[in-house]
Amino acid sequence: AIIAGGGLAGLALSIQLAKAGYKVILFEKEQYPFHRVCGEYISLESRDFLISLGVNLDSLHLPVITQLQVSAINGKLLELELPLGGFGISRYLLDATLAQIARSHGVIIREQTRVNDIIFSNDNFIVEASGINYTAKIVAGSFGKRSNIDIKWKRPFTAVKKSKLNNYIGVKYHLRTKFPADTIALHTFPNGYCGVVKIEGDVYNCCYLTTADNLQKSGGSILQMEKTILSENPYLYKLFSLAEKINEEPVTISQISFDKKSQVDDHVLMVGDAAGMITPLCGNGMSMALHGSKLAFQSIDLFLKHTIDRDEMEKQYSTQWQKEFGSRLQMGRRIQRLSGNPSLMKIFIGAGKLFPWIMKKMIRQTHGAAF
Repeated sequence: AIIAGGGLAGLALSIQLAKAGYKVILFEKEQYPFHRVCGEYISLESRDFLISLGVNLDSLHLPVITQLQVSAINGKLLELELPLGGFGISRYLLDATLAQIARSHGVIIREQTRVNDIIFSNDNFIVEASGINYTAKIVAGSFGKRSNIDIKWKRPFTAVKKSKLNNYIGVKYHLRTKFPADTIALHTFPNGYCGVVKIEGDVYNCCYLTTADNLQKSGGSILQMEKTILSENPYLYKLFSLAEKINEEPVTISQISFDKKSQVDDHVLMVGDAAGMITPLCGNGMSMALHGSKLAFQSIDLFLKHTIDRDEMEKQYSTQWQKEFGSRLQMGRRIQRLSGNPSLMKIFIGAGKLFPWIMKKMIRQTHGAAF
């Protein structure tokens, strides 16, 4: 099997395939360890699965997150207990840990190697990566939110007209600040929201999503956007005024899309954000990537054991993926549209304070059971 992209889903899938005795090669255009734009919060539904892959979570002494704060632009704050809870961990640490585990099980990892083309012919794949051709029976696409392959293949979401679901930018910092270690905060601002959560050590993740229009209004300056638009929320004004930035320059990504994606394209099984992306406000993208890798492995394993044919494998994976995540993504899109409207967010937070069960029900609808 060949896996194009070494994010959470790709690495987790490579480990499962290698442990089952298959030969696996994984291509990653960066070099581990490195930072990614990510909220760096994982719901507890993924804990047992990560341990089964070989991640020693107890030894990492990670903060357990049990409380949620959501604030409106005017500073109105909703606080409640998370129904399931989770923990914080940086992608810098987690991805590198999974890469090390993958190598220990025999996965060949080619770093600083970009996949330029994937061709399916005569029931096999030819993958061109950094000028070299490789062949495989199975290829999984784990190339993130938007890649050169997505554009080359003209996947439908890349050609959709700009809308409230597909023209976002993401910005991430690591900070030192004073904030409860058991709490994740989501602070809204005009056309965006910012998450704050403790990760390993004394470090906090600060990651926000906003529209490309907001950046344009700020003259293309992230710093200016934070000083003006984000700081309309008093909690964010305080955060950006007092917190110590560990990395002065943020990690950024543009052209983020929450439009629908297909789970199989030209016989390539898409995993992680390449299969579908939940809005970060739901705080569950990392768990979805990990769970999706397990669904992909189960279908691939049956195919490679000649229990099912390729067509059945593809249908089974797509069906299971939609069954598990389709309604979550739908709820995520609704919440995304809501978060961009300051007036609606004030009403939503007010209703949440009076009827906290509404908020808890929405959280449950964007999360799943342990897998």
